[in-house]
Amino acid sequence: MSGTTRRKPGWMGPYIESLRAWLLERGYAPGSIKHVLTLAGQLGRWMQSSDVKFSQLDSVAVESFLDALRARGVRRVPGPRGLRPLLDYLDSEGALAFKPVPDSPVEQLVAEYRTWLVIDRGLAAPTVLRYENLARRFLGQQRSADGGQVAVNLTAADVVGFLLRESERVSVGAVKGRVAELRSLLRFLHLKGLTPTALASAVPPAAGWHDTGIPVGLASADVQRLLDGCDRASPTGVRNFAILLLVARLGLRSIEVARLELGDFDWRAGEIAVAGKARRRDRLPLPHDVGQALTAYLREVRPVTSIRQVFLMLKAPIRPIRADLVGDVTRRACRRAGLPEVGPHRLRHALATEMLRRGAKLVEISQVLRHRDLATTAVYAKVDLDALRRIAQPWPGARR
Repeated sequence: MSGTTRRKPGWMGPYIESLRAWLLERGYAPGSIKHVLTLAGQLGRWMQSSDVKFSQLDSVAVESFLDALRARGVRRVPGPRGLRPLLDYLDSEGALAFKPVPDSPVEQLVAEYRTWLVIDRGLAAPTVLRYENLARRFLGQQRSADGGQVAVNLTAADVVGFLLRESERVSVGAVKGRVAELRSLLRFLHLKGLTPTALASAVPPAAGWHDTGIPVGLASADVQRLLDGCDRASPTGVRNFAILLLVARLGLRSIEVARLELGDFDWRAGEIAVAGKARRRDRLPLPHDVGQALTAYLREVRPVTSIRQVFLMLKAPIRPIRADLVGDVTRRACRRAGLPEVGPHRLRHALATEMLRRGAKLVEISQVLRHRDLATTAVYAKVDLDALRRIAQPWPGARR
């Protein structure tokens, strides 16, 4: 037993070393680990003296423990944030009689919504993530507007206003997705009794027709400006540069970047295996500059951990990134480069556009972007009619 827990930790004794390893794996600083271990010892001794079993360790018991610390005159009694690492660890070990409550009212409501999506709606994990992300943005904006209250006094105008703001920054196809996600959230809020009116019907449909818009991509020079703006002297900049290169050079989707695992790279063959849509796995050549960026991240920046996902959060608790972080990285890069904010999907457009202008055929672009239908790739052909004329295939039977 190290000096961080000199007093016997009571009924927490069997967990102390496992807790220490759990905290180390997630990148907690030594000072934070010492604090959590001290707190664990205090909890274990209180449980032993109060005859509170782990099966009885619910939210009421935890509050009683904190009251006991206050009564003893402990100067720094932890709040919800300070308790979070210990409670998360105990929850992972099945040693809690309740689920830890998220820190903020918004996160608490989002956690309840996530449970409803999984249990009541039976949605798949990637879909749940999309719905959850929209809920967090929508509820966060309403909370700010309502002075800290969540989903209080919502009106149809709030709903339409949010959707209009979303439509200004994403494509028509993405707006249609937002409509479905927002309607789902509003149904949940109404079922929960947080909105007296069923506002799902207030969400207007997103008008749009197939193949009428011109894809808005970035010029290759602008893409290079995004990449050059990454601060590769900082750990975050090294990670974000590798993320942006994967999107810009290989056209990976946000969720594909987040899902990448260490075993997906064949360094000898110079290939990467990508888990795409419909459970497809495609092997793509790994460009030299992408390989260099990934190697720099893996060797110099990525925390040492048993987690298999490639890209991780760099602050404790260490955990895999979520798909929405790829969008955040892209938008921050746009701001640094002085460009209009776009999402990572626009980098896929830029890759396809550049390939088209260099004379690639649609079938070749389709293979790089991993489209199942050439009609999807054909959308990109509209960006450059001159290039399309150059690569057009002769019509069978036409005069030559």
